[in-house]
Amino acid sequence: MPQFKESKKTAAARAREVEPSFLVHPLTERHDECEVLAFLLERPVRTVVMAGLIRDNGLESPFNRGTFYACRDSAGRLEGVALIGHATFVEARTEPALKAFARLAQKERGAHMILGEQEIIRRFWNYYASAGQTSRVFCRELLFEQRWPVGACEPVEGLRRATLDDLALVMPVHAAMAFEESGVNPLDSDTQGFRLRCARRIEHGRVWVLVEQGELVFKADIASDTPDCVYIEGVYVEHASRQQGHGLRCLSQLSRTLLGRSAAVCALVNEQNLVAQALFLKAGYKLRGYYDTIFLERGERGVEG
Repeated sequence: MPQFKESKKTAAARAREVEPSFLVHPLTERHDECEVLAFLLERPVRTVVMAGLIRDNGLESPFNRGTFYACRDSAGRLEGVALIGHATFVEARTEPALKAFARLAQKERGAHMILGEQEIIRRFWNYYASAGQTSRVFCRELLFEQRWPVGACEPVEGLRRATLDDLALVMPVHAAMAFEESGVNPLDSDTQGFRLRCARRIEHGRVWVLVEQGELVFKADIASDTPDCVYIEGVYVEHASRQQGHGLRCLSQLSRTLLGRSAAVCALVNEQNLVAQALFLKAGYKLRGYYDTIFLERGERGVEG
């Protein structure tokens, strides 16, 4: 699979170029993972992706597909944590920290997307756009969240964790959903890496499916799993099954299962996907916020206003 190849020396040099009054540095295995997770835990739903990656892979891993950075004030206190690479995520508590991360992100020429809360991404983009990659697709997304109590639906006997035998069913569906959202089909742009990532997620028990007569009826991926929040993505319901209630029963059952080990379950849904929004609302999810995703042109040095 493609790996983020930036060296520790390069990442450190990049960090030194930002505001001199702040300490901005790449996070490595030598740093306190617990400190970073405690910082992210102050807003567990909003930071679930970064927290999940750290819990799964540590602070420094090719599976993060990027470099984690910390921003500290003059007393050494954390003011922000960001993952900059294939996908950029930012948790900045101060404006200087947000600006510093934007300047770091400008130097990453192969990024695929920037994702975060609407207001944070608006301000981040103001700092980033003058020298960063140009935008290709802009998406507004709705954050849905579910906590206990949760209503019970008729159980779905066949809902289970996927196995590698399901890979041939899962891959094309997930790729089609990615293409619909971003305009890039990972089966075309990164076939081997995409296959390896799908297989790894299945091997870690992170994909749930309902398969009937050899057809994929329902699929959901657990993209991030922490004790405080589970983030699900790639929720798919086969078209002919949507009027039969399969999607609602599967999503409700999966959510109840996940809430047995985590305080909350959340998902992002494109604002134009009214069918998916209705599904999450029927399953008892609540609208909690608005997010922006900016898909980027790779390798360009154009200016985006």
